[in-house]
Amino acid sequence: MHIVTRVFGILLIILIIAAGFGQAVLQLWNWLMPPIFGFHVITYWQALGLLGLSWVLFGGWRGPMFDMHRRRHQMRERWEQMTPEQREKFRQGMRGRCGHFGQKEEEVKPQA
Repeated sequence: MHIVTRVFGILLIILIIAAGFGQAVLQLWNWLMPPIFGFHVITYWQALGLLGLSWVLFGGWRGPMFDMHRRRHQMRERWEQMTPEQREKFRQGMRGRCGHFGQKEEEVKPQA
């Protein structure tokens, strides 16, 4: 019985959040799009559909921070698997592209 209550609670929270975001999309669209671009006013269900479409097209609730965290994690794993020679070769390549990558300030020679 506990699992049924928990699932019902989670579904209720999701429904409330979806209703709130749908209403926000509806209000923003109807407030901005018709006067600025001449688009038609939309209904609540169209706003909810627009929200769902944008969720599918742009990657859901994760946002850009999730992708950045994943890339950082992948780079850290690659770095840890490199030998010291490979790391130094990588640093040299990055210095050519990004300046003084991986050097301490006292190692950097002033440009004349």
